[in-house]
Order: sequence, then structure tokens, then C-alpha cells
Amino acid sequence: MAKKNYKTLLKNITTLIFDIDGVLTDSSLLVTTNGDLLRKMHTRDGYALRAAVEAGLTICIISGGKNEGVRQRLEGLGIKDIILGAHDKVHHYNQLLEKYNLSADEVAYMGDDIPDFPVMKLVGLPCCPQDAAPEIKAISDYISHVHGGCGAARDIIEQVMKVKGLWMNDFDAKND
Repeated sequence: MAKKNYKTLLKNITTLIFDIDGVLTDSSLLVTTNGDLLRKMHTRDGYALRAAVEAGLTICIISGGKNEGVRQRLEGLGIKDIILGAHDKVHHYNQLLEKYNLSADEVAYMGDDIPDFPVMKLVGLPCCPQDAAPEIKAISDYISHVHGGCGAARDIIEQVMKVKGLWMNDFDAKND
């Protein structure tokens, strides 16, 4: 099946859903002597996530991971729908569609590995970081030019916001 031109899909997007490990992080885990798993997140992704929330876009997280530190970070950015420990991502995706009365063409999902595959087949704009698994790249209508945890989330958020005229609006108004 031919990939859709992602640029034509951007204007419909009102909701962006992200996986965490491999998308908002670089897939690395640091394991402490206490057994805690530490992740590294990119501040530019954080800026874009907050900007999207403040602009009125719906930002959601669906992840198999269960790190409460990650939840706190994302809540601090204003994200309300943070689903951790998700084993059936399609189920949670369908709940979000119902909660926000969304159609699939309004949703972009950025994933990087096999657990994201089923839900990515359902959304209007499946996308992934540059270093995603080959199976995920094969079904993505957009592949970011950057790796997971290095600004891939910002890349797609910025593109959606620019198409909608929402990127840097506060700065433009302050500098006029």
C-alpha cells in the first residue's frame, strides 16, 4: 500500500499521541543499584509538548512503561492523558477516541517499536523517529529526520502547529 502524503494530513490533526521509550526518550535505560530505571528526555520535546497543550491541541501518552518520574515530568508539561503500563494500546486509543469524540483522521501517533504497530495501523497519521524499528517505518506516513529522544516529538508537533498557524504565536505578538 502506498504511503499517504503526510503534509496533506497535518491540517486534520487535533490530537497527538506519543509512546515514551524510543520516542520521548532515546530507548536507553540507566539502571541504578536500587533497580530504578532512569530515562533521559529532550527539553525541546518538552517545550513543544507544553506549547501544543497551551495552543489547545490534545496531547496523550500511551506507554507500556510504568515510570512515575516520567508521569510527573509529563504532568508538569500540562499533559492530562498519560496512560502507563498499557499492554493493549488499541484499547486505550479507542477510549481516547470516545472521550474526545475523535475520528482517526484527527489523530497522529508517534511510535518506534512493535508494541506500537497495531494502534499505528488505525490512526490518521502514523509517524516515527528516524531510528524506529523497520516494521514501524514501513507503516509510517512520516518518518522524522531525528532520532527518538532527540527532538522527534517536537518535529511532528512543530509541523502540526505551523500548518494550523499556532507555532510561535506568543512570540510574534510580543515582538510586533
